[in-house]
Amino acid sequence: MAQETNEYRENRLASLKALAELGFTPYGHAFPHTDLKVVRAEFEEGKEVTVAGRLLMIRRMGKMNFCTLNDGTDRFQLIFKRDELDERLFTGFKQLNLGDIIGVKGRLFTTQKGEKSVIVKDWDLLAKALEQPPEKFHGLADQEECYRRRYVDLMTNDESRERFFTRSRLIMEIRKYLWDRGFVEVETPILQDQAGGAAAKPFFSHFNALDKDCVMRIAPELYLKRLLVGGMNKVFELGKDFRNEGIDRTHNPEFTVCEIYEAYGDRKSMENIMEGLLPHLCDKVIGTRKVPYGEKGDVIDFTPPYRRVAYKDLVKELMGDDWFDLDFATQLEKAKAKGQETDTNLELDGVTTELMLTHEVYDKLIERNLMQPTFVTRIPHEFVPLAKACKDDPSLVDVFEFVVAGRELCPGYTEQNDPLEQRKALENQAGEDTEKIDEDFISALECGMPPTGGLGFGVDRLVMFLTGTDSIRDVVLFPQLKRT
Repeated sequence: MAQETNEYRENRLASLKALAELGFTPYGHAFPHTDLKVVRAEFEEGKEVTVAGRLLMIRRMGKMNFCTLNDGTDRFQLIFKRDELDERLFTGFKQLNLGDIIGVKGRLFTTQKGEKSVIVKDWDLLAKALEQPPEKFHGLADQEECYRRRYVDLMTNDESRERFFTRSRLIMEIRKYLWDRGFVEVETPILQDQAGGAAAKPFFSHFNALDKDCVMRIAPELYLKRLLVGGMNKVFELGKDFRNEGIDRTHNPEFTVCEIYEAYGDRKSMENIMEGLLPHLCDKVIGTRKVPYGEKGDVIDFTPPYRRVAYKDLVKELMGDDWFDLDFATQLEKAKAKGQETDTNLELDGVTTELMLTHEVYDKLIERNLMQPTFVTRIPHEFVPLAKACKDDPSLVDVFEFVVAGRELCPGYTEQNDPLEQRKALENQAGEDTEKIDEDFISALECGMPPTGGLGFGVDRLVMFLTGTDSIRDVVLFPQLKRT
């Protein structure tokens, strides 16, 4: 294989030399042109156009030759005719290879088969490709290779390229939606003294200039709340978080999040944001609120209102109204009868085995089957220790888990603004590692933070849902991979 690659390279170097001898600059300069999608939209027979792009297909047929040009916006047929080109241009065409980037001037023409084309009058070489394209531009067959060599994947796979254009448009519309509703975009530190805002393992680094250790942020939450204390009442941040944990189809250690906080709001105001934002994104970017998802042919309907249901009610729907009155042994038998094989050694600090078993049932048998957008509310406080308790039941917190296609897209909170309760929760979470408590954040809360609603969603996962993609690696341009 390596020998074949070297042979291709030698042939291309030879054609590069031949083109240079004809007066072509192998790596040209700026070339003002019109996007091919615009050319197609404004097509007019005989019109003079200037276009540029990469050659995806070449058919040499003597005096009449055909190429396919791709500029990332569309594909267009080029026709190189012997009687339309001078000797230098026609001879130079013979030295072009798949993957070369050229600029073209010509006139629009429709073939007898009805294909819109450009008859080339003049052309120039803009970049010579020294590497052979994969399988004559049919794309990379190895999915892992698509991730490692994303530039080749984008070059050859229109679907992949369009997915990332869609991602960019979604991010633009998220920002626009929030700005139009009075939210201000801010930037908070990525390098922090200590990890906060979530329970996750951070990446560690070191400030040479300050001679101190630091971590890459796992969440921007605590800094954003400091801004609420300072009087910035509606803020959001759209940026990177980093968690030194597992990699799977829905998790990448480096990921993009959008966190939103609104002073004088609560969990319900955050629900309203999601019910407005998602249909907005569907209407403006996707073109439909009913999005196909997964191999089973499911369709996610993002038309609001979305279902709201309490955590315990979901468990009762599946396991029976008496579930929370049963002893652990009986619960375990009922869980096994539903097909959930569960280890009896269920442990989490401060959480009973009964509650852990309930959460196993929720996680494995309930959440995974919630295809349509659902706000799961009133979560046991043991699982969300930093949120505010429900007014009518202190064993529950006033939060939602927003579930789509069997996966959590985002949590939303009525945020804890009591500094004394917040300190207790942080102390319980830290255990003996009291140095993990962010004292400056507690100090900020003691200055007074308004009642607040907050939420944070993974942008990568949102793009997955809205593009019907099942792997996070397909919506991240350069995902983390093992070394080869």
